Amino acid sequence: MNARTLLSLAVASALFGPQALGAEDNLERITVTGRAQSLYRVDDGSLATKTDTPLARTPQSVQILPLSLIEDQAALEVTDLYRSVSGVSQYNYASVTFRGFRQNEVRYDGVRGDPYADVSTPQLFNIEQVQVLKGPSGALYGAGDPGGLINYVTKKPGYQHDNRLKFTAGNQDFVSGSLELSGPLTEAADQRYRLGLYQDHENPYRWNTDNRRRVLDGGYALDLGQDSTLTLQLTDVTQHQGGARLRGIPADAEGNFLADARWNANEASDFLSLDATVYQARLDHDLSDWLSSNLTVRYFDNTERQQYHEPASADDSDGDGLVDYAERQYRDQTRDNSAGSLTGNLVAELGSHTLLLGGDLARQDEDFYYQRARTADGVVGISYSDPQYGVTDPASYRMRLVTDSKARSLRYGVYVQDQWRLTDAWDLVGSVRLDGFEDKLKDNIGGGEESFHDRGWSYRLGSTYQLSEQLHPYVNLATGYSPQDLSSQQQSKGGPFDPELSKQWEAGLRSDWLNGAINLNLAAYHIERKNILQTDPSDSDRLMALGKVRSKGFEVDLLGDIASNWVLNANYAYNDAVVKEASSGISRSVGKRFANAPRHQFGLWTRYDITAIDSAIALGADYVSEQFDQDGNRIKAYTVFDASWQTHWQAWQFQLNVKNLFDKAYAVSGLLGRTGQFPGERRRLYLSASYRF
Repeated sequence: MNARTLLSLAVASALFGPQALGAEDNLERITVTGRAQSLYRVDDGSLATKTDTPLARTPQSVQILPLSLIEDQAALEVTDLYRSVSGVSQYNYASVTFRGFRQNEVRYDGVRGDPYADVSTPQLFNIEQVQVLKGPSGALYGAGDPGGLINYVTKKPGYQHDNRLKFTAGNQDFVSGSLELSGPLTEAADQRYRLGLYQDHENPYRWNTDNRRRVLDGGYALDLGQDSTLTLQLTDVTQHQGGARLRGIPADAEGNFLADARWNANEASDFLSLDATVYQARLDHDLSDWLSSNLTVRYFDNTERQQYHEPASADDSDGDGLVDYAERQYRDQTRDNSAGSLTGNLVAELGSHTLLLGGDLARQDEDFYYQRARTADGVVGISYSDPQYGVTDPASYRMRLVTDSKARSLRYGVYVQDQWRLTDAWDLVGSVRLDGFEDKLKDNIGGGEESFHDRGWSYRLGSTYQLSEQLHPYVNLATGYSPQDLSSQQQSKGGPFDPELSKQWEAGLRSDWLNGAINLNLAAYHIERKNILQTDPSDSDRLMALGKVRSKGFEVDLLGDIASNWVLNANYAYNDAVVKEASSGISRSVGKRFANAPRHQFGLWTRYDITAIDSAIALGADYVSEQFDQDGNRIKAYTVFDASWQTHWQAWQFQLNVKNLFDKAYAVSGLLGRTGQFPGERRRLYLSASYRF
């Protein structure tokens, strides 16, 4: 009997008494299965290589958050999961800080097509896994941010019937309901379906806010013989955020809030709305026993509408030396997008080589209409201490047209990869990709047109080696190439700007202990990124490029079993991101910390199963150290705690989640001093009941 079994039996005896051990002949039949392995751990994935590869043989840091973790944490949006990903913290809206850099690029099922537009946050109702690839991903995925890539794996039609009805209620007037149906349509299960519906509503604690979200999700899968499967999916998303939290709470240079935590620069009539529809089709086909292929088509159209009041200053209205008042702008913006992508891959298993050949093509069309009013146009400012809402009606403002444009972005790329198993213990991975882009922008106001095009290479070279059953070190060198967003290239924004270039060196160690009960991963990295765009401190409508930012750090991820029914998921990240070179006009930034890049982060989620009553309790913690906004203002460190309780009765599951257990007031990030700091969620309670049938 190994040490792991003895430890499990000792814990069982201590908790439940000697009777928990049973007779001696029962001891010999005990099979120890780690809860971490069955509950939260995923050992294989295709995100880093686009082929099914054990993570132990993947020469790059990867984290996969399964549905069990998403549900245990009652995660409704991706922002709820950042504690579980080392080196990731919230920037603003759907953006994150990823190994020191702001990250916006995401994929769905490995392909382009994010329907959540610019500031809307992805919902998790139809998501099976959240996969995270650390470092530049350009060698396979093309243009993207060097800190990492988030991929959402959507729920697909299942071979087994799985039906679920769920209701949730909480504070801040939160209420939600969902229904999911999935299973075979035929006795042979060669046709399968999925139907899902989610709806919620809440009135968050900040003044003038209310949120409503709805997701409709459907899928149909058809086996075209033994070697082919066609999967069709349709998702429709509606979000409406009244008095949307587009900006933060005023704070001084030391990070002290200057207004009530409920303060809002928005009026009750302000809103952010999103309507999006997504269509996806994927064909998987095995051409032979050594050659397989897949082809994915994804298309979406969306309309994002924003009407909101933007803080335009931070003033001392009474001369007492304290900032207490903000002038405001009123912004009316509409973005209509339609976008499609085509991605294809061939995978050949040739003895010790696994070859990948692929390509993708994506096009997006955007119509952008932007009107603005300022103080001279009738917009009234707002006090920090005594805000008066409804003083003026936006319908009375003199709106001035700022932008009326039509943009078309075309992205294309081809790539090749070889996974070479040199020995049973030693693997080498090399991949290279050629990217190109062709962008056009038409100014409907002035009648002018601008176009931009370029090509660039990205590559990755990595290796893993199995020193022993427990130790799997790896190294890699990866580069990235990313053209600037078309909206940033306009002359009115300060463009055109050169593409972003990045390079990363990474070394890591994956290790398993106590027969796989403990999984410990270490990673150290050094990233250089050039031509990053930042808001011009003297003109919020223009951008400026930083010459070079260097980010370096290390990450520790631990997933394991403290006892047979006790799972621990913890991570720590250290990051040092500083401006090394700066373009003319922002040279004062050289040597300073990069915006919203905390040096230290710690995340924890631990669950204990009380099997005698078919229940579980869990505790979470999230620590983020001091940060600075783009103006150099301090954002204070914070620690928040979460807790949950879960129990099962027949086909029912009941769950209570408490987020921000001690109702801490804190800021997760900041943009500019005048726009304040983005507040974190106050205490939230969610009580849910779900029924499987």
